[in-house]
Parts: sequence; structure tokens; C-alpha cells
Amino acid sequence: MTDHLTTRLAASGRSPKALAAKDFPIRRFYVKHEENECVEIARLTSMPSYRRLGELPPKRHIQMRREQNSFLGENIYYEHVVTTQGFDRAYSILYHLRPPTRILKTEAAGHVPLRKLEERELRHHHIKTQKLPRRGDPILGRVPMMFNDDLVAWRAKPAEQQTELYRNGAADEVIFIHQGSGYLETTFGKLPYRRGDYVVVPRTTTFRIVADDIAREDHLILETFSQVRIPARYQNPDGQMYLGVPYYERDFHSPSELITIDREEPTTTLIKNREQLTRVTMPHHPFDVVGWDGFLYPFTFNAWDFEPLTGTVHLPPPFQQTFDCRGFVICTFAPRHLDHHPQAIKVPYVHSNVEADEVLFYVDGEFGSRRGVELGSMTLHPGGIPHGPHPGTIVKSMSMDRTEEMAVMFDTDRRLHLTIDAMELDDPNYPDSWLENPNPPPTGQFSG
Repeated sequence: MTDHLTTRLAASGRSPKALAAKDFPIRRFYVKHEENECVEIARLTSMPSYRRLGELPPKRHIQMRREQNSFLGENIYYEHVVTTQGFDRAYSILYHLRPPTRILKTEAAGHVPLRKLEERELRHHHIKTQKLPRRGDPILGRVPMMFNDDLVAWRAKPAEQQTELYRNGAADEVIFIHQGSGYLETTFGKLPYRRGDYVVVPRTTTFRIVADDIAREDHLILETFSQVRIPARYQNPDGQMYLGVPYYERDFHSPSELITIDREEPTTTLIKNREQLTRVTMPHHPFDVVGWDGFLYPFTFNAWDFEPLTGTVHLPPPFQQTFDCRGFVICTFAPRHLDHHPQAIKVPYVHSNVEADEVLFYVDGEFGSRRGVELGSMTLHPGGIPHGPHPGTIVKSMSMDRTEEMAVMFDTDRRLHLTIDAMELDDPNYPDSWLENPNPPPTGQFSG
């Protein structure tokens, strides 16, 4: 798949500014010479590569015949086109046994309000989310930690299996599997997952999480109101991953087995639209797909498959970027060899992220630049206050040549708002942890 728009300036007269005005997530432009003609390319973030599964007609939008036991005796499969950004970006086409538009009833199912904390001061936070008690299922048991206009970050430690189908109608979901294994049943088929997987589910995908052992499941969920895409700089103009980038097409896994349920019985799906919940009942099971193809589908990518880049001295977080979303990026800090200059400082330098809030979720190993941060915790370092290695970690790192740490980071353009749920897990002593002799009394005054 090409991840660019090519325009011949002599023919169109269109400028980079005109292309960007269409609100594509354009990351950069470059100009090359081709047959003595100037060609301008707008580089765009893209989706993973083309996939297909099951039965398909030879062309789009033509009859796909079904000879026996067809709906209403019409002897056809029903085409269903799922698009993004109108009709301009990635899409897939599915073929159903019955029209997916059949609805028996809809009913209000409540709300999932985000209880914003009114903070009275700007400070760093250590949110001990590993202390969350188990509750609910993998969907309704989610607890919101922080949010802005581009995303909501949730944690989930479910106590029971998901029995009701679920669909997010307003956002893509990135479900990071901190602990656990199992599979997703989806409209696109069966998608296995394991510890360390990013499970990326495009909006409007109906799914159910089936855990091998629900008592082990532990998830970080990023609900993003834009598509989850591959960074543009990782792909060449033909849409293939460049040699030398931190992952390859083979590292992405899509459903490989269809779940085709031919059953005429009322089936309910819980649909989330921002804070609103609705139960929609169809007269048949929605997993009646016999085939699909396209660029839009749920997939997994495992954090331990990320190939980290290192140098003679410390490389900044963009070298660890994994996904690109509107208003934020997702990065993976995977086990890696450390910087190898003879005088290298092998932990990150002190940093003022003046245009971003930074969140780290600690997955495995010992994070070299932190002390006292537990696995399963989240730290929020807001823009406006420098953050960096804790006292003693710089010198300690100098004798090390490798780290086994694993962490997920997301950096946001817009300010993140903590929830009241998050503050109930906050360590009030964390801002003092950069002192040589941390002062134990709590800091900060908050109200809900």
C-alpha cells in the first residue's frame, strides 16, 4: 500500500499547503526528480499491509452468489464496506450471510462518565495502578486514569469473562496485554493474543475477549479518537517497511481463522459512543462473515518483537516510536544494549517536554532511570516541569551494557487530565523522589 499522495505540480498546481488543508495526518514532504520533472510527495501515516481471509468475489461491488439456504432466498452474500476518513483512507470489505443492518431494538445502557480531578498544582504523579482490585469483565471493569480530547487511558484487571459482545463506535482501541493470554472473537475472525501484545481494534469492530485465565488478565487500554497508524518514516513510497526500522510486516498478526455463525436468534451488542452506552439487538449473530479483504482489521503486535535502536550516545524517544495517532504517539522501550561511547551516560538526560505530557507504563524489568516505581504503575510527567533520572541512577548506569526493562510510553500534545479514580492510587511522595533525601510527608492538595 502506498502511504503518499503524488501530485505533478505542472499538471495540478497544488501546493503542500493545499494538500494539508484536507486534514490528512501528513508528516512531511519531499521533492525528487523523476524523468526531469519535479514530483511532490505528501507523506502520510499508514495502516499495516493488505490482508484477505475467506471467500471473496473476483471484483468489488459485484454479486457473490450463494446457492443454498440463503437469506430471503436471494442467493447472495451481502457486501459491507468499512471505511475511514470518509472514503479517503484505509478500508475493508466484508461479506455477510445476512444484511448487517437488521436491528430488532436499541435501548439505553447508561454512561461511563470521566470524573475529572480539579488539580490545584502542577506536579509529577506515580499512579500505582497495580493496586486496582479485580472487578467486572474486560470491558465494563475498565477504570479511567487520564484523558484529553484525543484519548482516554484506562486500566483493567477483570474478575469475570466477557459474555456480551462489544463495539466501540467512536474510537479505535489499543489494548496492551500487561498480563494474560487468550483470543478475541471478532467480525474479522479469531485473533489470538499473549502477554506483551498491543491488540489494535479499529472502531466499529464487534468483539469479545476470551481469556485463558481471567484471574491473570491485566490490561492498559488507550481509547483513541483517531486511527492508529504506522509512522510514515517507517515505510517507503510503495508502502513497504524500510529495512532498518524497528519492526517488519511479519511482526503484525491479523485474524487467520473466520468465525462464521449462521444462527437466526436475537444477539445483543454493547456499543460505546464516547461516554454513552447502548445495547443493540440484532435478530441474528453478527459474526456471519464468510470473507473479507482490505487494510482495516484488528491486529496484534508484540512489544518484545520491537527491535530497539541504540547508538554511541542516548537516542531520544522518537527512535522507539511504535504507533502514530492524532495528538499523541505510542512508544515501546524494549530490552536493548545501552549506549557504547566510552563516556556515555546510559540513562536518559534531564528533559523538559515543553509541548507534551509524558506517561510511562512499567511492564517488566528494572527501569534504569527510576527508583521506587513498581511494575504495573503509571507515571505522568506533565509539560512545564523537568523530569529525568533519579539521584544515583546516572553513575549506577555507567557500568551497565544492557537493560531488560520493558515499558510503554505515550506522549500527548494536549494536557492530560487525571481522574478521581487515578488520584486514589497516586503516590503523594513521588514529586520528592528526585531529592537526595526524599521527604516523606505528602505534597499537594487536591479536590474532586
